[in-house]
Amino acid sequence: MEFIDLKTQQARIRDKIESRITTVLDHGRYIMGPEIPELEEKLAEYAGTAHCITCASGTDALLLALMALDIQPGDEVVTVPYTWISTAEVISMLKAVPVFVDIQPETFNMDPDQLESAITPRTRAIMPVGIYGQCADMTRINTIAARHSLPVIEDAAQCFGATHRGVKACNQSIFGCTSFFPSKPLGCYGDGGAIFTPDQKLADKLRQIRVHGQKIKHDHPLLGINSRLDTIQAAILLEKLAIFPKECEDRARVGKRYDDMLKGLPGLEIPIIAQDNTSVYAQYTICVQNRDKLSQKMKAQKIPTVAYYTTPLHLQGAFGGLGHHPGDFPVSEQVAARCLSLPMSAYLTPSDQKRIFTALKQAISESHP
Repeated sequence: MEFIDLKTQQARIRDKIESRITTVLDHGRYIMGPEIPELEEKLAEYAGTAHCITCASGTDALLLALMALDIQPGDEVVTVPYTWISTAEVISMLKAVPVFVDIQPETFNMDPDQLESAITPRTRAIMPVGIYGQCADMTRINTIAARHSLPVIEDAAQCFGATHRGVKACNQSIFGCTSFFPSKPLGCYGDGGAIFTPDQKLADKLRQIRVHGQKIKHDHPLLGINSRLDTIQAAILLEKLAIFPKECEDRARVGKRYDDMLKGLPGLEIPIIAQDNTSVYAQYTICVQNRDKLSQKMKAQKIPTVAYYTTPLHLQGAFGGLGHHPGDFPVSEQVAARCLSLPMSAYLTPSDQKRIFTALKQAISESHP
């Protein structure tokens, strides 16, 4: 059993993907070819935003957004400690300071109740994360941000395709950033990312920054980086985007089946999707006791599981200079110690899920004598 089934999807659309790739090979514009603006237009239309700017990775998407805001050394950016390192890494790369806010125990996303107390006169932006497939509480976060005249950068690397109050991820704030890493709900066959914004001036600035700050050839009014999405990856994404809405529906069905199967099973907590949210279930993540022991028992049944973010960012050596200690963000630490993700994709069958449930039930009983 695959943890994330990319093979079934590929078999479904392989002919179309190969045709798209052949077109790229024929026209030979491997960098910034015509598939790039075509994809950007379709992504913006899907998300409901005015502008989409593709780039080389989800990490770069966050970095480009910070650069477009002119984040400077010593500036503070508020984010969460329970996420992939990219979220805080890009803040530190600009010599700004990541300021952490703990997460909600139900959704694993930023706790708006703790946000305002983290804002100081040096705060320049807020960067919530949509972990495991659902958006953060962007309504409350945006309200607090507006009160302090702060921009919000939505890290939607895992929740692109999800909605909050009927609005799609990446259309919740001045910047929405996502990743097209292969395992994401909408992934390419390499690295890739995108930034979404309603603002024309910021969109123009982002387009400059991603090509070394170049406005026209050999004219560089800004410092930038090299962060272009490969044309071949854009071609692949165009075919994947065509089936993405249906795959989001299928992911929701798979998530619901998991909920129904696992509800009431002792020794675990299942994901809670906030009332105002839908989820694309980038992962289906439960919380369990004796996680490592349980994971090994699942592996013995040839069922893969993954424990993500087992060391929260505030306890990572890369951020040791911030001076945090165990206990500073207790919910993040508790979730990091107990979370376990089960196989998840739009193509996971009911029989596969039944097998997972049976193995999980047995593993729990053996791990909790």
